[in-house]
Amino acid sequence: MPEKVGTGQKSKRRILRECFAVLFIFNFIVLLAVLITWAILQPKKPRFTLQEATFFTLNVSAVNLVSAAIQLTVNAHNPNSRVGIYYDNVDVYATYRNQQITNHTGIPPFYQGHKDVNIWSPLIYGNNVPVAPYNGIALRQDQWNGKVRLIIKIEGRVKWKVGSFVTGRYHIHIACAVPILLDYTNKTGVLFGNETMYALSQSCSVYV
Repeated sequence: MPEKVGTGQKSKRRILRECFAVLFIFNFIVLLAVLITWAILQPKKPRFTLQEATFFTLNVSAVNLVSAAIQLTVNAHNPNSRVGIYYDNVDVYATYRNQQITNHTGIPPFYQGHKDVNIWSPLIYGNNVPVAPYNGIALRQDQWNGKVRLIIKIEGRVKWKVGSFVTGRYHIHIACAVPILLDYTNKTGVLFGNETMYALSQSCSVYV
């Protein structure tokens, strides 16, 4: 004959079921509260502006080799009044016609508070970076014509902070156009020895 389950075992099982039910309800309520708070606050993406770009060098040493050194001034603004932002694994580099022409320069991790504005000043550079031959030829032609358009890209991860709650990581992609004139009749940059500084105040595209 099968053994009968004792009253003590039944009580333990009932207590375990009740504990799991309470824990589930508690987690559900917490998650619901976070989602409602998130929906009410409606966090906005950070805003980025490329203020200045100082060119130390931008040369095509061969049809497939490019050297560049550029000092940037980037304005990072958190427009949220109740949401903070953690930045991590942020890298900055330059591209020409969708091809990278500098190495990655890292931005140290940091927290950006409500309505805060931070200024980044990364130096991005690359020496004899390989590119497709047609891009090397195109860059030489653009320099000869006096107009060059680069894209500064910033990539990393962010976490949103609402009160004491911190979300998981999200990828952030930022693209800033750098249109510069190199000819002497319409030059937009300011010369400092061998350096040329361009005041841009260029808004950047942000994708999270």
